[in-house]
Amino acid sequence: METDLARKNRKTMVGCVLAVSFMIGLSFAAVPLYDLFCRVTGYGGTTQEASIAPDTVHDRVITVRFDSSTNPELPWRFSPAQRSVDIRVGETGLAFYRAQSDSDESTMGTATFNVTPLKAGQYFVKMECFCFTEQRLTPGESVEMPVTFFVDPAILEDDNLIGVDTITLSYTFYRMDDPEEETTAALDNGERVN
Repeated sequence: METDLARKNRKTMVGCVLAVSFMIGLSFAAVPLYDLFCRVTGYGGTTQEASIAPDTVHDRVITVRFDSSTNPELPWRFSPAQRSVDIRVGETGLAFYRAQSDSDESTMGTATFNVTPLKAGQYFVKMECFCFTEQRLTPGESVEMPVTFFVDPAILEDDNLIGVDTITLSYTFYRMDDPEEETTAALDNGERVN
């Protein structure tokens, strides 16, 4: 027959296992839930995405500034082709960023972005973008990367953004591991590649 102490210990153990399992499950769900929250609210300067522009263009003009930086581990020069553009709310804008490799070997990078002021992120909508896409540059290669965007007319109804007349779109490029380089290095070292 089981004692009260043994039953109590078993209940405690089951409770602890359930709590730990719940916390692990919650940690895996946190990233997609946070991403969804940011996309819906524009929190942290997260922009929106769309495949078509609005039907109506309004009179209010917003200056969109472009900013860039490159992580020191990536031997590229990266900058906007233009510093800013003035667009009307609802109008489609097009901007280009330039990247040039200063490396003597092929390198790969990927860009992240944000929008400031952060509260404007939910109204800045990108239709085409190079962010989160692997970009490979050969030695000395230079490329232009387009960004197509608009400012959502819903910004006109947000009392918190009445005085906002400038939005800054910033990109940062980071180095990525190149799977081709890793395969070549492994073959050069006589390792078997699957």
